Amino acid sequence: MSTQISLKAEVPEHLSGNRLDQIAAKLFPEYSRSKLQHWIKEGCLRVNDRQLRPRDRLLCGDVLAVETELSISDKWQPQDIPLEIVFEDDHLLVVDKPAGLVVHPAAGNRDGTLLNGLLQHCPALSELPRAGIVHRLDKDTTGLMVVAKSLQSHTDLVRQMQRREVSREYEAAVLGVLTGGGSIDAPLGRHPVSRKKRAVVDSGQQAITHYRVITRFRSHTHIRVKLETGRTHQIRVHMAHIKHPLLGDPVYGGRLQLPAACSAALADSLKNFRRQALHACRLELSHPVSLETLAWQSARPEDMESLLGKLSEDCKPGPA
Repeated sequence: MSTQISLKAEVPEHLSGNRLDQIAAKLFPEYSRSKLQHWIKEGCLRVNDRQLRPRDRLLCGDVLAVETELSISDKWQPQDIPLEIVFEDDHLLVVDKPAGLVVHPAAGNRDGTLLNGLLQHCPALSELPRAGIVHRLDKDTTGLMVVAKSLQSHTDLVRQMQRREVSREYEAAVLGVLTGGGSIDAPLGRHPVSRKKRAVVDSGQQAITHYRVITRFRSHTHIRVKLETGRTHQIRVHMAHIKHPLLGDPVYGGRLQLPAACSAALADSLKNFRRQALHACRLELSHPVSLETLAWQSARPEDMESLLGKLSEDCKPGPA
């Protein structure tokens, strides 16, 4: 089985002068770089109706066009995985992802993912790129994700993502006391040493994160975060970059630090919170067909609610 793919995009001014493969990755982010490289080399991805090499430089106004068939991978098997669906119609669905659920099959997680569960719930998703998944949450990040149910919706949602028209807000608990809100504008790319990590690097992609304070505790802060861009591990890397890493983050959080003279209950809660304290709490977008503005909210999961409760109790004065 296969589905016909027909794509077209024009090189914007800010990408003029870059390589074809780099521009294709920017204009068609829903497809992997290896897939785009293959299409370029096979002549399925053409520029101004000509076949070029991946390294060829393009100019503003050049038109990229893809005409090919996307084979449905038989390695993605439907699996009966419980899904918390907060909205669904003929064009899209919104799920509330729990901690511990990987979004997409990859090395080390070949099945048991959100994608496998989506294929069980809606078999027609097998005909879409990445089964309709247009953005991801890390394995241990909880909260709202939107999934396209048709090629039309997929194309429109990807376009909204590219134009930064999808509003994604998060809640997080971070180390240290922030004096106020702010914005972080720091490019993200591969970590120079660890390929599994991301880092702030001059050659990276633009990444912008806005945050504001909800509650200050003795040694931590509860914040609201809004993404302007959506890079891998963006919030986690950006907050660590300004020396306020997410509580529990096993990759970017550093060593566990307990507040001075904290209660046994808080110490136990901090020691046992072994995932990044990050929750995608609000999602807003334009419906790809009706154009109606839709928004959803998700309550904090129990483990994060309990952690914030312990941090709050730690601030209260003891008995006289």
